[in-house]
Amino acid sequence: MKKILVAGSILWSAVTFAQFNVKVTIPAYLSDSDVYLYGFNGSKEILYSKAKISGNTATFKVDKKYIGMMRAFFQKANSSVNMVSENKDINFKIDLDSKNKISNVTFDDQTNQLFSNEVEVQKKQELILPALIQIKDYYKPSDAFYKSLDSEITLLSKSDTALYEAHPFLDYYQKNQKYSNQEKVAELKPEDFINFYSKSGEYLETSTILKPSLINFLNVSKSNVEGSVDKLLDAVNLETPRGQTILSELIEIFNTYGMDKLKDKYLAQANNLKCTINDRLSSTIKANKNTEIGAKMPNNNFENAIHTKAKSLYDVKASKKIVVFWSSTCSHCEAELPKLLEKYDKLKAQNIEIVGFSLDSSLEEFKNKANIFPWINVSEGKGWYSSYGETYNINATPTYFVLDADNKIISKPNHVADVLDYLKVN
Repeated sequence: MKKILVAGSILWSAVTFAQFNVKVTIPAYLSDSDVYLYGFNGSKEILYSKAKISGNTATFKVDKKYIGMMRAFFQKANSSVNMVSENKDINFKIDLDSKNKISNVTFDDQTNQLFSNEVEVQKKQELILPALIQIKDYYKPSDAFYKSLDSEITLLSKSDTALYEAHPFLDYYQKNQKYSNQEKVAELKPEDFINFYSKSGEYLETSTILKPSLINFLNVSKSNVEGSVDKLLDAVNLETPRGQTILSELIEIFNTYGMDKLKDKYLAQANNLKCTINDRLSSTIKANKNTEIGAKMPNNNFENAIHTKAKSLYDVKASKKIVVFWSSTCSHCEAELPKLLEKYDKLKAQNIEIVGFSLDSSLEEFKNKANIFPWINVSEGKGWYSSYGETYNINATPTYFVLDADNKIISKPNHVADVLDYLKVN
């Protein structure tokens, strides 16, 4: 009996204690900040931990095995740090610039040092290397400057893959960048992508490669997008988590780019699956049901509300509501929202209210802009980490909905002109 109890206590320890910790040395400015750690499932960011801050150290405890890309979001600085997890402890330090934005990140572990160097090399290859090649043409091979340029070009063109052999995820990430790199997509055919998705190992979903590679896949399939997608979904098998995650990503891409016919086709295919549905595809199906015409828009408990005493969306009483998802940094919002402002008195006269949900990361920037508009505005202050994206199927700003008095969606206009036209406000 004693041996059983000991074994049980060991098992309990394994369950209750973190798989690994992420510790960040932070400046005093962030000591009262909320800091969040996210992992990835395709393009979806999954909240793994909220930091506990003590003095100048923010500590995340991750209680599940995770190998792949992670992102720490520092809300007060409105900045993020990308890193690689090998299911081991990670320690790093951040510095801020004069505007309190992250200016420097120093990692202690070799994995993230290699990753940071890889990111820097890629930037130079994309931005500097083409310019150096062009400049070299203006010099003779015998010139000293030509030789210097040639040496730098050779250095930037090389990638020491041997360094990644001890780091399987980094090796995977480095070798498969060609699928997500738009510059290299011309070298690939739809069959190359299908083979990649079918045979790719366990790291695809956590690599951040999936969505950009799918966009590239659709681009190289432009002569027959639907046929290529059908072949892809057959190859990855929609009864598997991999197949369902890819289907979810495709539905969201079609939704973002207004490819409604394809979105509706593959959403129907998702709804008709008879097998167990994974969480990723389930959330996509639910988000689309939440926001289809005739659906009652899910309620939202307001945070940081401006120009209202209402506590939630359902508390706002009006014959109709215009719900707009926007951001102070969105150029299209900058162009469209003033047109709503021009018609606001006419809208109010018809008992039509506007409710704005801001996807700003900075509450200060949100309040500065939201105070210009007299209608209700709310924000979680988490940018695209806000709950709005998943709940209301938001992939871009501005996004509009028109609700009736019972909060049912009666229109999903594309632009502010469509909103005003639908409501017959001129």
